[in-house]
Amino acid sequence: MNPKIIDSHMHSNYSPDADPKATFEAYIEKAKRLGIMSLVFTDHVDFDSPADIFTEMIDYDVYVKHLNEVKKTSNVELLLGVEMGYQPHLHQRIDEFLSTYPFDFVLLSMHIGDGLDFYNGDFFKGKTQVEAYQRYFEIVLDSVRNYQNYDVYGHIDYIIRYGGYENRRYLYDTHKETIHAILKEIIKHGKGIEINTSGLRYGLGLVHPYLELLKDYKALGGKIVTFGSDAHFVKDYYAGFNESIELLKDAGFEYVTVYRNRKPEFIKI
Repeated sequence: MNPKIIDSHMHSNYSPDADPKATFEAYIEKAKRLGIMSLVFTDHVDFDSPADIFTEMIDYDVYVKHLNEVKKTSNVELLLGVEMGYQPHLHQRIDEFLSTYPFDFVLLSMHIGDGLDFYNGDFFKGKTQVEAYQRYFEIVLDSVRNYQNYDVYGHIDYIIRYGGYENRRYLYDTHKETIHAILKEIIKHGKGIEINTSGLRYGLGLVHPYLELLKDYKALGGKIVTFGSDAHFVKDYYAGFNESIELLKDAGFEYVTVYRNRKPEFIKI
Protein backbone atom coordinates (compact mmCIF):
# COMPACT_ATOMS: atom_id res chain seq x y z
CA MET A 1 0.00 0.00 0.00
CA ASN A 2 1.24 3.45 -0.92
CA PRO A 3 1.47 5.36 2.41
CA LYS A 4 0.50 8.57 0.57
CA ILE A 5 -3.01 7.19 -0.02
CA ILE A 6 -5.28 8.72 2.61
CA ASP A 7 -8.50 7.35 4.05
CA SER A 8 -10.68 10.29 3.07
CA HIS A 9 -13.84 9.27 4.92
CA MET A 10 -13.68 8.48 8.63
CA HIS A 11 -15.48 9.50 11.82
CA SER A 12 -14.12 10.25 15.25
CA ASN A 13 -16.05 10.10 18.52
CA TYR A 14 -17.24 13.65 17.81
CA SER A 15 -19.74 12.12 15.37
CA PRO A 16 -22.80 11.05 17.38
CA ASP A 17 -23.02 7.68 15.59
CA ALA A 18 -19.34 6.78 16.10
CA ASP A 19 -17.68 4.66 18.76
CA PRO A 20 -16.86 6.71 21.89
CA LYS A 21 -13.41 5.11 21.76
CA ALA A 22 -12.77 6.43 18.23
CA THR A 23 -10.63 9.35 19.37
CA PHE A 24 -8.20 11.34 17.27
CA GLU A 25 -5.38 9.70 19.20
CA ALA A 26 -6.70 6.17 18.63
CA TYR A 27 -6.86 6.72 14.88
CA ILE A 28 -3.36 8.17 14.90
CA GLU A 29 -2.00 5.06 16.60
CA LYS A 30 -3.76 2.81 14.07
CA ALA A 31 -2.41 4.89 11.17
CA LYS A 32 1.14 4.66 12.54
CA ARG A 33 0.88 0.87 12.78
CA LEU A 34 -0.14 0.79 9.12
CA GLY A 35 2.64 3.19 8.09
CA ILE A 36 0.16 5.90 7.03
CA MET A 37 1.36 9.37 7.92
CA SER A 38 -1.68 11.51 7.03
CA LEU A 39 -5.21 11.51 8.40
CA VAL A 40 -8.27 13.51 7.42
CA PHE A 41 -11.26 13.44 9.75
CA THR A 42 -14.68 13.84 8.11
CA ASP A 43 -17.10 14.03 11.00
CA HIS A 44 -20.81 14.45 10.43
CA VAL A 45 -22.55 17.77 10.02
CA ASP A 46 -26.23 17.19 9.23
CA PHE A 47 -28.22 20.35 9.72
CA ASP A 48 -31.98 20.03 10.14
CA SER A 49 -31.92 16.24 10.31
CA PRO A 50 -35.08 14.37 11.35
CA ALA A 51 -32.86 11.88 13.20
CA ASP A 52 -32.77 12.56 16.94
CA ILE A 53 -29.10 11.56 17.10
CA PHE A 54 -28.14 14.65 15.07
CA THR A 55 -30.18 17.13 17.10
CA GLU A 56 -27.10 18.28 19.01
CA MET A 57 -24.44 19.47 16.59
CA ILE A 58 -20.68 19.24 17.00
CA ASP A 59 -19.20 22.44 18.44
CA TYR A 60 -16.60 23.07 15.74
CA ASP A 61 -14.84 25.76 17.75
CA VAL A 62 -14.07 23.06 20.33
CA TYR A 63 -13.42 20.49 17.61
CA VAL A 64 -10.86 22.55 15.70
CA LYS A 65 -9.15 23.64 18.89
CA HIS A 66 -8.83 20.01 20.00
CA LEU A 67 -7.51 18.89 16.61
CA ASN A 68 -4.92 21.67 16.64
CA GLU A 69 -3.82 20.64 20.14
CA VAL A 70 -3.36 17.04 19.01
CA LYS A 71 -1.36 18.25 16.00
CA LYS A 72 1.24 19.77 18.33
CA THR A 73 2.25 16.37 19.70
CA SER A 74 1.68 14.21 16.61
CA ASN A 75 4.14 13.41 13.86
CA VAL A 76 1.21 12.35 11.67
CA GLU A 77 -0.29 14.99 9.37
CA LEU A 78 -3.82 15.83 10.53
CA LEU A 79 -6.20 17.40 8.02
CA LEU A 80 -9.57 18.98 8.65
CA GLY A 81 -12.40 17.46 6.67
CA VAL A 82 -16.16 17.20 7.04
CA GLU A 83 -18.96 14.99 5.78
CA MET A 84 -21.65 17.52 4.96
CA GLY A 85 -25.20 16.20 4.85
CA TYR A 86 -27.00 17.86 1.95
CA GLN A 87 -30.57 19.12 1.80
CA PRO A 88 -31.66 21.68 -0.80
CA HIS A 89 -32.93 24.32 1.66
CA LEU A 90 -29.57 24.46 3.48
CA HIS A 91 -27.30 26.09 0.88
CA GLN A 92 -26.72 29.33 2.77
CA ARG A 93 -26.29 27.61 6.12
CA ILE A 94 -23.78 25.12 4.69
CA ASP A 95 -21.84 27.88 2.92
CA GLU A 96 -21.63 29.93 6.10
CA PHE A 97 -20.41 26.94 8.08
CA LEU A 98 -17.79 25.93 5.50
CA SER A 99 -16.45 29.48 5.31
CA THR A 100 -15.95 29.61 9.08
CA TYR A 101 -13.30 26.88 9.36
CA PRO A 102 -10.18 26.03 7.30
CA PHE A 103 -11.34 22.78 5.78
CA ASP A 104 -8.95 20.70 3.69
CA PHE A 105 -11.68 18.46 2.32
CA VAL A 106 -15.47 18.61 1.98
CA LEU A 107 -17.36 15.39 1.33
CA LEU A 108 -20.97 15.98 0.33
CA SER A 109 -23.40 13.20 1.18
CA MET A 110 -27.11 12.54 0.90
CA HIS A 111 -28.56 11.11 4.13
CA ILE A 112 -32.04 12.63 3.87
CA GLY A 113 -34.29 12.61 0.81
CA ASP A 114 -37.43 14.76 0.46
CA GLY A 115 -37.07 15.47 4.18
CA LEU A 116 -37.28 11.74 4.96
CA ASP A 117 -34.64 9.60 6.64
CA PHE A 118 -33.16 6.67 4.72
CA TYR A 119 -31.86 4.97 7.86
CA ASN A 120 -35.20 4.60 9.68
CA GLY A 121 -37.05 3.59 6.52
CA ASP A 122 -39.35 6.62 6.19
CA PHE A 123 -38.09 7.39 2.68
CA PHE A 124 -39.07 3.93 1.41
CA LYS A 125 -42.68 3.99 2.59
CA GLY A 126 -45.19 3.94 -0.27
CA LYS A 127 -42.54 3.23 -2.89
CA THR A 128 -41.41 0.09 -4.65
CA GLN A 129 -37.71 -0.68 -4.45
CA VAL A 130 -37.15 0.59 -7.99
CA GLU A 131 -39.15 3.75 -7.29
CA ALA A 132 -37.22 4.45 -4.08
CA TYR A 133 -33.84 3.99 -5.75
CA GLN A 134 -34.83 6.06 -8.77
CA ARG A 135 -36.14 8.89 -6.58
CA TYR A 136 -32.87 8.83 -4.63
CA PHE A 137 -30.82 9.23 -7.80
CA GLU A 138 -33.10 12.05 -8.94
CA ILE A 139 -32.49 13.87 -5.64
CA VAL A 140 -28.73 13.38 -6.02
CA LEU A 141 -28.97 14.81 -9.54
CA ASP A 142 -30.79 17.89 -8.25
CA SER A 143 -28.08 18.37 -5.61
CA VAL A 144 -25.14 18.30 -8.02
CA ARG A 145 -26.95 20.57 -10.46
CA ASN A 146 -27.70 23.17 -7.82
CA TYR A 147 -24.83 23.06 -5.32
CA GLN A 148 -21.07 23.01 -5.90
CA ASN A 149 -19.37 23.98 -2.62
CA TYR A 150 -17.89 20.54 -2.06
CA ASP A 151 -14.97 18.46 -3.32
CA VAL A 152 -16.20 14.86 -3.59
CA TYR A 153 -19.64 13.28 -3.54
CA GLY A 154 -19.79 10.56 -0.89
CA HIS A 155 -21.09 6.99 -1.35
CA ILE A 156 -23.01 7.94 -4.45
CA ASP A 157 -25.24 4.84 -4.38
CA TYR A 158 -25.68 4.99 -0.60
CA ILE A 159 -29.38 4.16 -0.90
CA ILE A 160 -28.68 0.42 -1.19
CA ARG A 161 -27.58 0.26 2.44
CA TYR A 162 -31.18 0.62 3.54
CA GLY A 163 -34.77 -0.30 2.73
CA GLY A 164 -34.91 -3.71 4.35
CA TYR A 165 -35.00 -5.55 1.02
CA GLU A 166 -33.82 -9.15 0.77
CA ASN A 167 -31.66 -8.13 -2.20
CA ARG A 168 -30.59 -4.51 -1.78
CA ARG A 169 -28.65 -4.23 -5.03
CA TYR A 170 -30.00 -2.32 -8.02
CA LEU A 171 -30.02 -2.99 -11.75
CA TYR A 172 -27.57 -0.44 -13.09
CA ASP A 173 -29.25 -0.12 -16.48
CA THR A 174 -32.58 0.75 -14.82
CA HIS A 175 -31.09 3.97 -13.41
CA LYS A 176 -28.29 4.51 -15.92
CA GLU A 177 -29.73 7.62 -17.57
CA THR A 178 -30.06 9.46 -14.26
CA ILE A 179 -26.67 8.21 -13.03
CA HIS A 180 -25.00 9.45 -16.21
CA ALA A 181 -26.60 12.86 -15.74
CA ILE A 182 -25.24 12.93 -12.16
CA LEU A 183 -21.74 12.00 -13.28
CA LYS A 184 -21.73 14.60 -16.06
CA GLU A 185 -22.62 17.34 -13.57
CA ILE A 186 -19.94 16.21 -11.13
CA ILE A 187 -17.33 16.19 -13.89
CA LYS A 188 -18.48 19.52 -15.35
CA HIS A 189 -17.92 21.24 -12.03
CA GLY A 190 -14.52 19.66 -11.35
CA LYS A 191 -15.72 17.49 -8.47
CA GLY A 192 -15.08 13.84 -7.70
CA ILE A 193 -16.62 10.67 -6.37
CA GLU A 194 -15.41 8.21 -3.77
CA ILE A 195 -14.90 4.49 -3.50
CA ASN A 196 -16.51 3.79 -0.14
CA THR A 197 -15.69 0.41 1.37
CA SER A 198 -18.49 0.33 3.95
CA GLY A 199 -20.60 -1.99 1.79
CA LEU A 200 -18.21 -4.78 2.71
CA ARG A 201 -19.26 -4.30 6.35
CA TYR A 202 -22.95 -3.67 5.72
CA GLY A 203 -23.59 -7.07 4.20
CA LEU A 204 -23.69 -5.83 0.60
CA GLY A 205 -20.65 -7.86 -0.48
CA LEU A 206 -19.25 -4.94 -2.46
CA VAL A 207 -17.91 -1.43 -2.13
CA HIS A 208 -19.74 1.69 -3.30
CA PRO A 209 -20.15 2.32 -6.20
CA TYR A 210 -20.68 -0.42 -8.76
CA LEU A 211 -17.83 -1.12 -11.16
CA GLU A 212 -20.13 -0.18 -14.06
CA LEU A 213 -20.62 3.26 -12.53
CA LEU A 214 -16.88 3.77 -12.08
CA LYS A 215 -16.19 2.71 -15.67
CA ASP A 216 -18.83 5.10 -16.99
CA TYR A 217 -17.47 7.90 -14.79
CA LYS A 218 -14.05 7.45 -16.40
CA ALA A 219 -15.50 7.14 -19.91
CA LEU A 220 -17.37 10.42 -19.39
CA GLY A 221 -14.13 12.16 -18.39
CA GLY A 222 -14.06 11.70 -14.61
CA LYS A 223 -10.63 11.81 -12.99
CA ILE A 224 -11.11 12.44 -9.27
CA VAL A 225 -11.65 9.37 -7.05
CA THR A 226 -10.96 9.25 -3.32
CA PHE A 227 -10.91 6.21 -1.04
CA GLY A 228 -12.96 6.14 2.15
CA SER A 229 -13.56 3.43 4.74
CA ASP A 230 -16.43 5.40 6.31
CA ALA A 231 -15.07 4.11 9.61
CA HIS A 232 -17.06 4.78 12.77
CA PHE A 233 -14.84 2.38 14.71
CA VAL A 234 -11.05 2.50 14.70
CA LYS A 235 -10.91 -1.17 13.65
CA ASP A 236 -12.55 -0.23 10.33
CA TYR A 237 -10.09 2.55 9.46
CA TYR A 238 -8.41 1.86 6.09
CA ALA A 239 -10.46 -1.34 5.69
CA GLY A 240 -11.05 -2.57 2.15
CA PHE A 241 -8.39 -0.47 0.48
CA ASN A 242 -6.85 -3.43 -1.34
CA GLU A 243 -10.27 -4.07 -2.88
CA SER A 244 -10.54 -0.37 -3.70
CA ILE A 245 -7.25 -0.37 -5.57
CA GLU A 246 -8.28 -3.40 -7.63
CA LEU A 247 -11.66 -1.84 -8.39
CA LEU A 248 -10.04 1.41 -9.47
CA LYS A 249 -7.63 -0.47 -11.72
CA ASP A 250 -10.48 -2.53 -13.20
CA ALA A 251 -12.25 0.73 -14.04
CA GLY A 252 -9.14 1.94 -15.89
CA PHE A 253 -7.80 4.50 -13.40
CA GLU A 254 -4.12 4.91 -12.55
CA TYR A 255 -4.44 7.48 -9.77
CA VAL A 256 -6.32 7.97 -6.54
CA THR A 257 -6.98 11.48 -5.22
CA VAL A 258 -6.31 13.12 -1.86
CA TYR A 259 -7.15 16.69 -0.81
CA ARG A 260 -5.28 19.40 1.03
CA ASN A 261 -6.56 22.98 1.25
CA ARG A 262 -9.54 21.92 -0.90
CA LYS A 263 -7.18 21.09 -3.79
CA PRO A 264 -6.83 17.61 -5.36
CA GLU A 265 -3.52 15.76 -5.46
CA PHE A 266 -3.16 12.65 -7.61
CA ILE A 267 -1.34 9.62 -6.19
CA LYS A 268 -0.20 6.77 -8.42
CA ILE A 269 -1.76 3.47 -7.36
